[in-house]
Amino acid sequence: IIAKKFTKEHEWVSFDSDTGIATISITNHAQNSLGDVVFVELPTAGEEIKAGEQIGAVESVKAASDIYAPVSGVIEEVNEQLDSVPSLLNKSPEGDGWLCKLKATNPAELDALLTAEAYAKYCEGESEEH
Repeated sequence: IIAKKFTKEHEWVSFDSDTGIATISITNHAQNSLGDVVFVELPTAGEEIKAGEQIGAVESVKAASDIYAPVSGVIEEVNEQLDSVPSLLNKSPEGDGWLCKLKATNPAELDALLTAEAYAKYCEGESEEH
């Protein structure tokens, strides 16, 4: 079963409960805000990270933005295509432009993240939590 959740830092995580693998990247909203992505800093495979820790950064012509881990785990794979084609993040932020995949060590952390509907409301500034 694949569950997709979002963070207030404009990242998405797609979690496969069968494999325990979480795929992470930035949302379409984030790439729209950033503009043309020119450089992506990725984490290192094998690195153990905790939810909320910085795992990379995205630089665009307009700004630089840190990427934070939505869930804890061990980095299994990074999208090395982004080294040579950082614009994949603009073209396909929620597809081919994934940043990294990690083996989640605490899948329950996903429960604290936003659903697609809640994230859409948050982006519209209509979140009732603020």
